[in-house]
Amino acid sequence: MKDAFGLPQSLLVLGGTSEIALATARRLIARRTRTVWLAGRPSPALDRAATELRGLGAEVRTVAFDALEPEAHETALGKVFAEGDIDLVLLAFGVLGDQARDERDPASAVRVAQTNYTGAVSACLVAARALQAQGHGSLVVLSSVAGERARRANFIYGSSKAGLDAFAQGLGDALYGTGVHVMVVRPGFVRSKMTAGLPEAPLATTPEEVAAAVELGLRRRSETVWVPGALRVVMSALRHAPRAVFRRLPV
Repeated sequence: MKDAFGLPQSLLVLGGTSEIALATARRLIARRTRTVWLAGRPSPALDRAATELRGLGAEVRTVAFDALEPEAHETALGKVFAEGDIDLVLLAFGVLGDQARDERDPASAVRVAQTNYTGAVSACLVAARALQAQGHGSLVVLSSVAGERARRANFIYGSSKAGLDAFAQGLGDALYGTGVHVMVVRPGFVRSKMTAGLPEAPLATTPEEVAAAVELGLRRRSETVWVPGALRVVMSALRHAPRAVFRRLPV
């Protein structure tokens, strides 16, 4: 169960090697989280992540999970919930893709969409049903400001995050009053391995700063979290800019 401040004692990470997810896990373990499940493709990176978190004092287990295999999600996540209640599910998997390549290769573009949207829809629904069955818990979905308005530079990735964001908001409304809390997190440009080599956008943030925002959002039982908070105002202006103007902006 969660503590008096709304922080989880047990955590399931979907996307167990995500830098944001691991920064969040480290932060929560330092508070009170004692049981962590890392779901992801079996790999040395997943094993290293588990070893690191064990070193911080948590009981850590891994489970094989692939966003691109939705037919296996119920079985994979069912193994986790069969072991006991989960206070927090953090959906953190996703791929950025390569816009230029993906425009030339529809199959690559579809893979981005299937990972970021289709796989996430499946995982969210399976996790939400399990949380609802136990009568409590939070589902935190890592979205992106890229989903607020499609940009020429990354509209394939942005459109997949737009779909995920809308889905998560609707899921939160559907679960309202059931004891399950859904929180959508919209980071801006995050300095990480996924964005290495890309030009840094204004108001760039770090995995640790996103983790801090997630913790604060959980304490407040927020439904939407922007990281950094100033992006809420910036994206509101961009979202309402006339299309002819938006096309000419260096975003």
